[in-house]
Amino acid sequence: MQTTWKGTISFGLVSIPVHLYSATKEHDVPLHQVHAKDGGRVRMKRYCEEEEKEVPYAEIAKGYESPDGRTVTLTDEDLADLPLPSKKIIDVLAFVDEGEIDPLMFSKAYYVGVADKAASKPYALLRDALVESGQIAVTKIALRSRESPAVLRVHDGTLVLQTCIWPDEVRPAAGIAPEEDVTVRPQELRMARSLMETLSEDFDLEQLHDDYQQALQQVIEARLQGVEVPHEEEAGEAPDNVIDLMEALRSSLRRAKDAHPDRTGAGETAADAAEAEPVEEQPPPRRRSAAKKTTATTTATKATTATKATATTKPSAATSKKSTTAKKSATEPKSATEKKSATEKKSTSTTTTRKSATPRRAS
Repeated sequence: MQTTWKGTISFGLVSIPVHLYSATKEHDVPLHQVHAKDGGRVRMKRYCEEEEKEVPYAEIAKGYESPDGRTVTLTDEDLADLPLPSKKIIDVLAFVDEGEIDPLMFSKAYYVGVADKAASKPYALLRDALVESGQIAVTKIALRSRESPAVLRVHDGTLVLQTCIWPDEVRPAAGIAPEEDVTVRPQELRMARSLMETLSEDFDLEQLHDDYQQALQQVIEARLQGVEVPHEEEAGEAPDNVIDLMEALRSSLRRAKDAHPDRTGAGETAADAAEAEPVEEQPPPRRRSAAKKTTATTTATKATTATKATATTKPSAATSKKSTTAKKSATEPKSATEKKSATEKKSTSTTTTRKSATPRRAS
């Protein structure tokens, strides 16, 4: 790996001789400028306006034009001899929590390697101290004709120098976000959180790939082979989900579940719970009072009806009991009379028989 910068990390009175190596590389398909009419290569030539001729790269230097039109030429020696402390030293200024640096300020990353074996011990000391504290080191460095703020942090057991832009180089964001007050309902917020959890389950950043480079390569291959260039299907109009935001969230949740059926767990449970939330806002208090009053009236009516039904049923039972008693009473006297009559008849019959059996006296 090619060395980008050589210098020393100054950590208090501790010095760590280090080298910087570019930590990232951008993969792209190399494209050249050509003449659209005939495909001829278009090249940029270094042309001197004073001599009206092309000059070699070795004779190129940097220059500055003053407001009054004068030009100052700066050679490589001038830039190399700048009276700048951060030219060869990465001076650690402070240690802060990583969240204190806005990621918007981050620029290019460089791996930090030791320049010799003697630097291994202080290198490991700084690395382990950053890991244990959970902090990053704020520094400054002069790199490629520019001084930049930078941070030292740990990635996979290796120190990484991340250059930053200056705070005043961050453009203000005023006037970009909606200025009017927007109210987000709790149901919408819970549904959005559920969608976030569903989309984030088992996510692996390593599975991402560059679709643009792949599509560009397909077009180049089609041009080389003289076949039809593949085209993307025309996308329909974007759905207007600003009005019915809740329905858009529901549809997104269903689509995420269908696309990742193997994703289950807390996200799915939360999604189901959020999807079950009512969409309509609760009616105003007065309507709810009226509803309660109506319910109470209905309950009272049902209770009154039940009471009346009970009251009506009880007399019927009493009447039935009374009727049964009356019938029983009416039956009992009738049976007693019949018994008395039968007894009298039996007695009379016996008397008559006795009379008939008595002999008459002779006259």
